[in-house]
Amino acid sequence: MAKEPSPIDELTIWDDAKAMIAKARREGVETVYDRLDKQTPHCKFCELGTSCRNCTMGPCRITPKMPRGVCGADADVVVARNFGRFVAGGAAAHSDHGRDLIEVLEAILEGDAEGYRIKDEKKLVRIAGEIGIKTQGRQLRDVAEELLERLFSDFGSRGKEVSFLSRVPEVRKEKWAKIGVTPRGVDHEIVEMMHRTHMGVDNDAPNTMLHAARMALADGWGGSMIGTELSDVIFGTPKPSKSTANLAVIKEDKVNLLVHGHNPVVSEMILAAARDPKLIARAKELGAAGINIAGLCCTGNELLMRQGIPMAGNHLMTELAIITGAVEAVVVDYQCIMPSLVQVSSCYHTKFIDTAKKARFTGAIHYDFNPKTAQKQAYEIVSLAVEAFAERDPSRVEIPGQPVSIMSGFSNEAVVEALGGTLTPLVDAIAQGDVRGAVGIVGCNNPKIKHDSLNVGLAKELIKRDILVLVTGCVSSAAGKAGLLVPEAIEMAGPGLKKVCGALGIPPVLHYGSCVDNSRILQLCAALANELHVDISDLPVGASAPEWYSEKAASIGLYAVASGIYTHLGHAPNILGSETVTNLAVSGLEDLVGATFFIESDPIKTADMFDARINAKRQALGLDK
Repeated sequence: MAKEPSPIDELTIWDDAKAMIAKARREGVETVYDRLDKQTPHCKFCELGTSCRNCTMGPCRITPKMPRGVCGADADVVVARNFGRFVAGGAAAHSDHGRDLIEVLEAILEGDAEGYRIKDEKKLVRIAGEIGIKTQGRQLRDVAEELLERLFSDFGSRGKEVSFLSRVPEVRKEKWAKIGVTPRGVDHEIVEMMHRTHMGVDNDAPNTMLHAARMALADGWGGSMIGTELSDVIFGTPKPSKSTANLAVIKEDKVNLLVHGHNPVVSEMILAAARDPKLIARAKELGAAGINIAGLCCTGNELLMRQGIPMAGNHLMTELAIITGAVEAVVVDYQCIMPSLVQVSSCYHTKFIDTAKKARFTGAIHYDFNPKTAQKQAYEIVSLAVEAFAERDPSRVEIPGQPVSIMSGFSNEAVVEALGGTLTPLVDAIAQGDVRGAVGIVGCNNPKIKHDSLNVGLAKELIKRDILVLVTGCVSSAAGKAGLLVPEAIEMAGPGLKKVCGALGIPPVLHYGSCVDNSRILQLCAALANELHVDISDLPVGASAPEWYSEKAASIGLYAVASGIYTHLGHAPNILGSETVTNLAVSGLEDLVGATFFIESDPIKTADMFDARINAKRQALGLDK
């Protein structure tokens, strides 16, 4: 007997999402919520992390009656192996994104990337100097070539540490060295984890978990940071700008093309092509008022931060955007792209176009996008979208609501500039208690959790308590739709935050970019710690991934904790089958790295936990005397 679908009001907090879920059900279009209902209940062994299929002597399931697998591994070893490989997937994803940006910089320097250029030359020189490259009196090209080689080497196995550890407080680096988790190279740490978790290699759970921390640090301070910094160098460092968000940014009278994924290498070229006068003229010939580019997930955040392009939605809005019936094309690069989007697109006139060799989708229109031919390919892709406008069925178009105003573009450089060129005013505001602390809320959506309920609920609770909030990734559009990304949101904040943000004309929730841009938050914490001559773990700060789902989120959470940042997860990873691993995550890491994870599904209780932690850190620093 088929299960009854979950009530729509239980699935999401958003009216635009509810309207599109109802439309999907009327039109017989399957969504993520339908598939979750069909997949429930989930395998308990997998949820606990106690199933192992790392060799063909199994697969094995660990239970009290069967406490060891065929090879003899117990629950601790199996759970640690599984978690280590899970984090490896996340570290690989964000770091491979960083490598792609290095390759684009290389193509620019070789004159093989028409349409791309170095937009922020000052930042290139600055970051080169930070990692020890001589810049004084040298040509930009020479500095760029040496920077290129240095960053490529951060993926190898011959270095003692990744380059951007130059930003880390010395006391933090000493802690890492003492416990053996200094990240040496991105690929080095990932390959070693895959080796360690092969049968018969690392069979001590805490040892495996410590290497998982080392691997995550290589992602956060290596691959992810490279991705963020080179995106700024190539496409421009974000500055505050205004835009809009929610499904209403899709326009009934225009050709709508949505960009989705994580890498601005593709979306920046798509945007440039969409501004071509010939393509705009062709759109008008077909009856459209023009061409509208809107973003989904982190590619959307990249364009929003730098170009002010509106956000149609986050992870759980991606199918629903197509269901409006007004989307001519979805262009994707990689990461967090549900394969179901191909099927949902086929229910309408929407062209689904993939652009990466490493991210092919069966049934999609494929372009092998690369810097050498990017301009030509982008023109062809936008042309496909324009021609698809003639295939649109107006009777199936339904675009709910009205766009919501948002403000984005808060890179570290923009924040420092707003503060007058130094972090001193922020330090003073923290010391005086107007800003009691800061929490980065990051990550995804998970259909197991009511869509954006935790993301928005936690942000609202924290700013009430004069705790500044920084958001990245899918939380960004949630905060925007909730009215938190505009200066007027200070009316929802506590008196101290209201005073500080009001004086600067900024929101109490700052949009800090895409998921890979969590490295901006790491850098800011390190800069504050260096300013105060303390460790990152001494700061009144925290991190949260309330509705996380992905391997990347596990790597992000682990590199935050390993960097000394108290970190919240809205639900537990698949480690509860091992008491050893669970205890290490929620308490044992405190002694080793000065921070730990905590799990809580209630936004008010979560805010209470952060409040208590921030109070303790403030008192230890002597700020509340």
